[in-house]
Amino acid sequence: MKFVDVNPFFYPYKGGIERRMHDTAKLLAEKGHDVTVLTSRLPDTSEEEITEDGYRIVRLKSSFINVYNPPIVSSNNVLETLESLDADIVNYNYRWAPSYSNDLKKYQGKKVFTYHNMWGEGMGLTGRVSEINDNRFRKTLDTFNHVICVSDYVRNDLIARGIEPNRTTTIPSCLDAFPSVSDEEGDFILSLGRLVKTKGLKYLVEAMTDVDTKLIICGKGPEESKLKKQIKKLGLEDRIEMRGYVSEEEKSHLMSTCKFFVMPSLFESLGLAAIELMSYGRPIISSDVNGLPDTIGNGGITVPAGNSSALADAINELLNDNEKRISLRSAARTNAERYDWKYHIGNLESLLMTIANE
Repeated sequence: MKFVDVNPFFYPYKGGIERRMHDTAKLLAEKGHDVTVLTSRLPDTSEEEITEDGYRIVRLKSSFINVYNPPIVSSNNVLETLESLDADIVNYNYRWAPSYSNDLKKYQGKKVFTYHNMWGEGMGLTGRVSEINDNRFRKTLDTFNHVICVSDYVRNDLIARGIEPNRTTTIPSCLDAFPSVSDEEGDFILSLGRLVKTKGLKYLVEAMTDVDTKLIICGKGPEESKLKKQIKKLGLEDRIEMRGYVSEEEKSHLMSTCKFFVMPSLFESLGLAAIELMSYGRPIISSDVNGLPDTIGNGGITVPAGNSSALADAINELLNDNEKRISLRSAARTNAERYDWKYHIGNLESLLMTIANE
């Protein structure tokens, strides 16, 4: 099978979509398939390369407007390049890049779309713009042979919006390796991810006024300055540490030694970050939105979204109940292991090959 996976961003840019693309490209290449990633050409990257994992990357000449993370991107010759690659099947992953979406709509070959995020995801003006964009993208979505959803919650939401059930399949984002679980437990709790409104971090900062422990927040994003001002205003500089970007080594150490992870998201289609943290045998306190409760299962505690008081109560409960916290560790690891690519890559391969041969 000649498979082309399309997204405006790919490594060295790293996010949940890019990680899924890398993992599936690597695993499908190991199974003997011809795999190409088609993406924009980021600064200091080559036009084309064959990776050590056996798949090819083709990067298109592109322009970027850095007003958000990720930036607005426009790439040249998406359709022409796609047609020249002569794929048996193409997968597209993105809804916010017209230069890609318009050309994918015109592409006449077999194609699937992977739905990673919630419809209309975002807060305030961003949410309204996102909803408008998704409504416009619907006509493009209807040109795809099939829609792959990262969670049953996403699938059910699309079905409720009129997408035919037989045109949808759930294949979650997964991990391809699992770390050793450490018994070491540091004296801190952890939040890790992009600093954007949809992550609900202002509610976590507010909750820390009623929590007596250290919180480490890792990540960068447009909400960083607002969060720092909030922390200073509430007098929490001695309780909350913002570390920004951290190396993979430091990230791994923090995840393996924190008491637990806090994810107060306002939108979360699946929660790959939650799966990754649970793989370290650490429980999660999260908001009860979208696909998060199903992902976390009995590996943590869920609270109403946007409720700082409930968040503080749950944090204090786990801090004060060592027995419960330790018991949740095992459940968290067990739940994470459900999201192992070895259980799901075969389903993805079978689906792609079936559609390619229809």
